[in-house]
Amino acid sequence: MKLRPLHDRVIVKRIDSETKTASGIVIPDAAAEKPDQGEILAVGPGKKNDKGELHPVGVKVGDRVLFGKYSGQTVKVDGDELLVMKEEDLFAVVEK
Repeated sequence: MKLRPLHDRVIVKRIDSETKTASGIVIPDAAAEKPDQGEILAVGPGKKNDKGELHPVGVKVGDRVLFGKYSGQTVKVDGDELLVMKEEDLFAVVEK
């Protein structure tokens, strides 16, 4: 990937949700909701505060994160659909 996010932005790839319920019912693609989890692929250097000091981003490449269903800007790179969003649009890091 040849993208480098600026400031406090991150690039996220959505993680597909299950297409089958616990009882075995298959959910068709048209009825499935957009996944609200993703993996961080790239992180910007951070945002500068009023004093000009750089405040680094609190997530790192490889983190699994939660975000709003309609957060970020969708871009296509090499056939992959990615999201570019600000760090403040992220809700949480999913711990393993």
